[in-house]
Amino acid sequence: MPAYKSSTTESAPHWEALLPERQSAPVVFASPHSGKDYPPDFVASSPLDLLALRRSEDSFVDELFAAVPNHGMPLLKALFPRAYIDANREPFELDPAMFEDALPSYANTRSARVGAGLGTIARVISTGREIYGAKLRFAEAVERINANYRPYHRALRELLDATRRSFSCYMLIDCHSMPSVGGPQDPDAGKRRSDIVLGDCFGKSCGRIVIDTAEKTLTAAGFKVTRNDPFAGGFTTRHYGRPAQGLHALQIEINRALYMDEAAIKPHRGLPELAGRLDVLITTLAGLGVAELRSK
Repeated sequence: MPAYKSSTTESAPHWEALLPERQSAPVVFASPHSGKDYPPDFVASSPLDLLALRRSEDSFVDELFAAVPNHGMPLLKALFPRAYIDANREPFELDPAMFEDALPSYANTRSARVGAGLGTIARVISTGREIYGAKLRFAEAVERINANYRPYHRALRELLDATRRSFSCYMLIDCHSMPSVGGPQDPDAGKRRSDIVLGDCFGKSCGRIVIDTAEKTLTAAGFKVTRNDPFAGGFTTRHYGRPAQGLHALQIEINRALYMDEAAIKPHRGLPELAGRLDVLITTLAGLGVAELRSK
């Protein structure tokens, strides 16, 4: 049985790590967007109801990969929801139009994700509806970042550093899900998507052996797989992936129609079946040797 390590307070949910009894492979899995602990004051202040706010969740992704610790690898999951704060962004990737006071010069206000309303603190949910009925103060952003975002990334860094010390390398698998059809904020708006999209920042965040192995394994398991389209990887893959140093980061996006009712945000009978089909990916990636990950 996996061990649990968590960081939470009564007012601010942070993260939870499911740890193997012994880590036997240089792989760390993470789910930054499956959190569903919504602060009541956040929900009460939004013109959207809870179901609408949950449209931005990568719902049940942590359940899809729950078996990871049984294979000798840790699984880190955020408990805070993406609509509240997004751990797959820079810490201060913020839209100045959302705030009543001025943002500091170090804030990134011009990224493509900010322009789409999907910064560290999102302006809209995935369907394009506005999350807030009034402007925020920058102090609120700082509080959310310090209470949620930073603890999550400290935990992720600790897991990766420990893995590197033990194996001289690491492979981070950043796990996400996507709506089955591109939304209004996406480059593929209105288009039906593949079963799985693998993102390596166009070859920059992981070695070819990692993404080639993942694609070959998933294709053999019957999935329709594409690379870097429409999602090439976010902050996490760019920040933690250094393949020339044996430090790999791969993003995986799973089509939600495979395992859930997207309108009701409820899992359907496809979830346990999909989790079983993904097991071969987990075991295959765990089987990549240190020498392979260290090769340039």
